[in-house]
Amino acid sequence: MAKSEEQKVQKAATAAEQEGVTEQTTVMAPLSDEAVKAAVETEKVKDTKKKKAKKKQTIYTIKLIPDDDGDTKSIRLSERVLKYGIASVAAGALLFVGAFSYSVYSTFANQNGAAEIHELREVNNIQQEQLLQLSKKANALQDEIDQLTQLESDLRRMSGAGPAQDDGSGDGSGLTNDGMSGKHDGQGGPYAQQPSLDNVSEALDNVEKDIEKRRASLLELQEQLKAQQESMGTPGMVSLPGSLVGSTVSVTTPTGWPARGEVSSPYGLRWNGSDFHPGIDIANDMGTPIVATADGTVTTAGWNAGGYGNMVDIDHGNGITTRYGHAMQVVVSAGQHVRRGQIIAYMGSTGFSTGPHVHYEVRVNGQAVNPVSYL
Repeated sequence: MAKSEEQKVQKAATAAEQEGVTEQTTVMAPLSDEAVKAAVETEKVKDTKKKKAKKKQTIYTIKLIPDDDGDTKSIRLSERVLKYGIASVAAGALLFVGAFSYSVYSTFANQNGAAEIHELREVNNIQQEQLLQLSKKANALQDEIDQLTQLESDLRRMSGAGPAQDDGSGDGSGLTNDGMSGKHDGQGGPYAQQPSLDNVSEALDNVEKDIEKRRASLLELQEQLKAQQESMGTPGMVSLPGSLVGSTVSVTTPTGWPARGEVSSPYGLRWNGSDFHPGIDIANDMGTPIVATADGTVTTAGWNAGGYGNMVDIDHGNGITTRYGHAMQVVVSAGQHVRRGQIIAYMGSTGFSTGPHVHYEVRVNGQAVNPVSYL
């Protein structure tokens, strides 16, 4: 009985299991085609993502193996880091090559520019040296002409032929209006300035004019001496031109001497051609009166830092001005109207000066001209 009951229980359990399987099978009914396709696509997407994930996680290992059997060192780099590293090295190499090329180009360009500048400086130095030598020759020629002029004056005085009718185109060296030649030697002007091409050209033009003048004057002296020999007479002396008294020239045109004294430094090249002098220096004792050579308005009265010392500038109109430098004392003021012959200062040695004198300039439209023609 007991055994038969046990068999019944087992059969009942087996039947129950069969019923459960039947029910489960019923729940897990076959899927539709669309569901199957969706499931397949889902699986494909998952596989693709897994592959990409695996691909992204690719790691490169660099092993460093020493020769002395030491410890091996490994450097692990991801694919992304390795790509960035290679790109960075390539960009750095390009930048280096570009910078190096530009540096080489700049170096050659600077060398070429420096060579050109050096060559231009050499040419300029050679031209300046040639100009200085030319100015020295012009100055030497002017000195020789002055000696010829002095010799002619001595011959005229000895023969009684009278002074030459000088047109005032010389440099004025050695002229005097007080009979004290050689007693004063003060010189000055603006600070020494190297002669320019225009200065040398002007000096050569003056030399050429002086040669023509001396030739004409000597021919005239020759004729006078011939006439003397024929008549055995001696003509009377005539007064020197340029006196401050009795002039009929307009008072607005500079005329006569600004002070009594002698010309100690002429207009033009001087000091062996190393300096261009834009006026003449008239030397005398300290305190000698300096007068205006024409009517005009004082434009400057006082100290000048350019080498003139105490200086007076007078505007006479029509583009003509006069300048009086190195004064001991100035007695007029800017804006004051002065008359010809009026005392404007007293001779001194201020500024760039070697002794008491007045530096006298005549300027026409701002350009210095030889003042001797106005004496």
